[in-house]
Amino acid sequence: MTPQELRSLLDSWEVHLKAEHKSPNTIKAYCGGLRAFLRWAESTGTPPEVDRPTVQAFLADLLDAGAEAATAHGRYRALRRFSAWLVEEGETDTDRLAGLKPPKLDQKVVPELTLDQVQALIKTCSGKTLRDRRDEAIIRFALETMARAGEVIAMEVDDVDVKAGTAVIRRGKGGKGRRVAFGPQTSRAIDRYLRARRSHPLANTPALWLGDRGRGFSYDGLYAALKRRARAAGLDGVYPHVLRHTGAGRWLAAGGSENGLMAIAGWRTRDMIDRYTRATSEKRAAEEAHRLNLGDF
Repeated sequence: MTPQELRSLLDSWEVHLKAEHKSPNTIKAYCGGLRAFLRWAESTGTPPEVDRPTVQAFLADLLDAGAEAATAHGRYRALRRFSAWLVEEGETDTDRLAGLKPPKLDQKVVPELTLDQVQALIKTCSGKTLRDRRDEAIIRFALETMARAGEVIAMEVDDVDVKAGTAVIRRGKGGKGRRVAFGPQTSRAIDRYLRARRSHPLANTPALWLGDRGRGFSYDGLYAALKRRARAAGLDGVYPHVLRHTGAGRWLAAGGSENGLMAIAGWRTRDMIDRYTRATSEKRAAEEAHRLNLGDF
C-alpha cells in the first residue's frame, strides 16, 4: 500500500475502534502507532508495507534510537491490530504480521507512594478553591478505587453517589463498566468539590471534573494537576499511574483479598496483581527476611 492509502484507511480504522467502544487513550495509542510507522517510513525512504520485515526494521530502529521497550511494544500492538483489521475488512487477503513476536518488555517496578508521601500530596490541596477541592477529590478517589486515568476523566456527575460511597465506572478498559466503593474521607472530598463546582461556568454539563478558568478537564489537565501537587509536596516521579499502583499495594497491605482487588481495579487475570504490586511484594519480602534473620547462625 502507498502512504496515501494507509493514511486514508487510518480514518476508517479510528471509526472502527470507536464503534468497538475502545477508550480514547487506546484509540490515541493505536492510531499514534500507525502514524509513527508512517513517519518512520517517510524519513527512511522505506515503502510502508505492513509486513514482518518492515515492521521488524521499524521496531529495531525505535529501540536503537533509545526508545523504551514499552514504547516499541505499544507500536507493535498497534500495527498488529491494524494488520488484523485490514483482513477483517477485506482490504487485504492475509494478515502479514501473524506470528510476529513482540519486543521483550523490561519488568520495571513502578514506584508506590508511602503513607507519608500520600499525606504530603493531600496536604497540598488544603485550600478552598475549586482547584484544591477537585485535586484532593481526584487524588483520594484514584488512590482508593484504583481507577485508571482515562476512567476518572470520563466520569459524569450522575456516576457518583457520595451518600452511598459508590461510583460507576462506565468507560472501563475494553468497554467494560464496573461499580467501585470508597470511604467517608473520599466521599467528603467529592462532596466538597461538587459544592464548589456549582459556581463553574460549565456546572450544567454532565462531566464530573472541570478545569480552571471555565474550561473542561482532560488527561493533560489531570497530569499537570498531579505534577503540580507532587512538586509542591517535594515528590518526584508522581504521575496518574502511580496512584493506581499505590492503591493496589495499600489494598493488599491492609489485608484486602486478591479477588476483591481484581474486581475493584477491573482486572480479569491474576498476573495483573503481580505486575501492579511488585514493589509492595518486594517490600513485604524484605521485612519478612529481616524478621526471619536466616543469616544468624
